[in-house]
Amino acid sequence: MANTKSALKRDRQTAARTDRNKSVKTRIKTARRAVLVALEKGDAKDAAAKFNALASAADKAVKSNVIHKNAAGRIKSILGARVAAKASAPAAAPAPAKPAKAAKVAKKAAK
Repeated sequence: MANTKSALKRDRQTAARTDRNKSVKTRIKTARRAVLVALEKGDAKDAAAKFNALASAADKAVKSNVIHKNAAGRIKSILGARVAAKASAPAAAPAPAKPAKAAKVAKKAAK
């Protein structure tokens, strides 16, 4: 327990900052989870919208010195690449079988 007035004030300030930082970090984690869920569902438009919210939350956290700018950049880079890949991928079209593989499977089936 703090003994001096200044130490008591620092304790109050630390508690207030901790609460504020926790809420900001929680907002980032929740937004990240929302992007991952949208990617799992395969909804590219929803994932892109949720990614924009995540990027905004990460940038705001950097602005208020809650997370480092490189950490925010890493979050945006990793998930941004996944969202972009999902957006450019064809909508649930199965990949065509390779001709050599199809011939091999047919040969095995003939035996």
